[in-house]
Amino acid sequence: MTYDDLEETALDGTTLRLEKHGDGVRVLTLDDPARHNALSLAMRDELLAAAAALKADGEARALVVTGAGPSFCSGADLGELFGGGLDVGDLRARLKSVYAGFLALRDLEIPTIAAVRGHAIGAGLNLAMCCDLRLASRTAKFSATFSRIGLHPGGGATYFLVQALGKQRALAMLLEGGTYAGEDAVRHGLALSLHEDPLPEALALAHRIAALPPGLAEDIKAAVALTDDGLAATVGFEAWAQASAGTRPAAQDVIAARAAKR
Repeated sequence: MTYDDLEETALDGTTLRLEKHGDGVRVLTLDDPARHNALSLAMRDELLAAAAALKADGEARALVVTGAGPSFCSGADLGELFGGGLDVGDLRARLKSVYAGFLALRDLEIPTIAAVRGHAIGAGLNLAMCCDLRLASRTAKFSATFSRIGLHPGGGATYFLVQALGKQRALAMLLEGGTYAGEDAVRHGLALSLHEDPLPEALALAHRIAALPPGLAEDIKAAVALTDDGLAATVGFEAWAQASAGTRPAAQDVIAARAAKR
């Protein structure tokens, strides 16, 4: 799949664009390549608008998130974010408002896939980690450089990295302001797979997901998220989700066909 398969633009902002592919696939492109797609307050607002549009899009089945130019996202615009001489309370409020922009993508019910080329630094790392699946190029660099500039990690970085790397590796990465690049990112769980260009692969994967029966991918994503709450919560949800899927035509047709062969 390529951008030639686009059907229409759902949202065209100054820092990003949200486009519709056929079969329920949507593509969100960070589109400020001159600034390596740095996360500004304007991009925060447009991320929130894109997430709202996706939630309201009853035909959306899967989302691919990528960046225009050589970088996925070079992190937050630090001058804009930390400027203005705010006190701790007001700055905390501003920071949380910026976090909300990328966390809104994590809250989507549909599966999300990041196609990461080049740098995903700080807030850009968080944005990638908010996606359910991450496909990386050989040039991809997942960097948690907060401590190198005297900042504590933010935006969920601590949580995301512990989930992906375990506590020891996450702590080492955060203390050292470290980077996992290319094959190392895949080996240690920050990315699913490595590609010369991850975008076509991400689009193909999104189309395969979108081809599942309506609601199935969303329920599988929800079940995986529930594993944090333990076995009982997961099994309880699975019993409902499997029963629901089992009453739908897609499963009923397969079950009937198999029964007829016996």
